[in-house]
Amino acid sequence: MSDFYSKMLKARGITYFFDVKEAKNQTKYLTITASQPSQNGDKKFVKRSIRIFSDTAAEFGTTVQEAIQNMK
Repeated sequence: MSDFYSKMLKARGITYFFDVKEAKNQTKYLTITASQPSQNGDKKFVKRSIRIFSDTAAEFGTTVQEAIQNMK
């Protein structure tokens, strides 16, 4: 897999990672990972990820923009 884009964003104790990669079949996808310290005090991190594939990325982006507009 190749990495095409990678960016990190820290906000309110959570670190977000945005990574665009290419699968073996040459399909590009975005992985968004949220990482935050465990609440157990054990210096571990809890990570959650979602993948958005290129064929649904535009619709996903539009929906995120709509959600942001409704937060204002």
